[in-house]
Amino acid sequence: MRVIITGGTGLIGRALASSLARDGHEVIVLSRDPSRHTDLPAGVRAVRWDARSAADWGELADGAGAIVNLAGDNIAAGRWTAERKRRIRQSRIDAGRAVSEAIAAASNKPGVLVQASAVGYYGGQASGPLTEDAPSGDDFLAGVCRDWEASTAGVEAMGVRRVVTRIGVVLDGQGGALPRMLLPFKLFAGGPVGSGAQPFPWIHLDDVVGAMRFLIEDASASGVYNLSGPEPHDNASFSRVIGRVMHRPAFMPAPGFAMRLAFGEMADILLEGAQAVPARLEQAGYRFQQATAEAALREILSQG
Repeated sequence: MRVIITGGTGLIGRALASSLARDGHEVIVLSRDPSRHTDLPAGVRAVRWDARSAADWGELADGAGAIVNLAGDNIAAGRWTAERKRRIRQSRIDAGRAVSEAIAAASNKPGVLVQASAVGYYGGQASGPLTEDAPSGDDFLAGVCRDWEASTAGVEAMGVRRVVTRIGVVLDGQGGALPRMLLPFKLFAGGPVGSGAQPFPWIHLDDVVGAMRFLIEDASASGVYNLSGPEPHDNASFSRVIGRVMHRPAFMPAPGFAMRLAFGEMADILLEGAQAVPARLEQAGYRFQQATAEAALREILSQG
């Protein structure tokens, strides 16, 4: 099966590409500059794209088994100035349009499109577990997620099965948020962020990859799926799990006002959240490899 991944050189994209290639699939990642990515996993090749159109790569969509659209500017790469916010939103809309353009031109349509999104779709809804039918929030990230999801909605009218994955905080030892979260604990200064009461919808990277592959391969899967771990946590309880696993104290909070001074509006990522639960994923029969936060953290830390 040929699988095309936009955003395939990021944390999730690389892990997914590596997993698929190990099983003998043809994996193509799209990159603005393929020459920069000489360290891709074995069996994965990079193809140039401009992140706005199907030029240079669109013919690859013809007969592809799956397209996974992960592309978009990193939301945590700097303060959210007006220009940064514009780029965060527009990069996702442009990528979705490019994918839709390629699918529209394909005589033999891809088997499935996996459209990435995030639990940020729900905004800062702190009350109760949120399944996939919960309403969207009204903050900046919620709006970005709505636009990101909508950017490829048109492929369904073309007869293409589409899966939308709203991804939680991805846990991995080499990238994403976790290494920065662990640093204060290593210095015996770890603890919750802000009040600690905000939901923390975590998921191990292996389960992001596993769930995406499950949804690609299950021909009955379509619509929205929350990709978050089955064990709910708020920021304070997750911090206590880190402390227990690392044998470190977990009582030194990072004050919310200090986070807002340091990061501006971007601090909302840390200080607000929604307890998205993987209701549809579990109903579909997916079995988590790391079903508890403690098991996930122990596995990651055992890798050094």
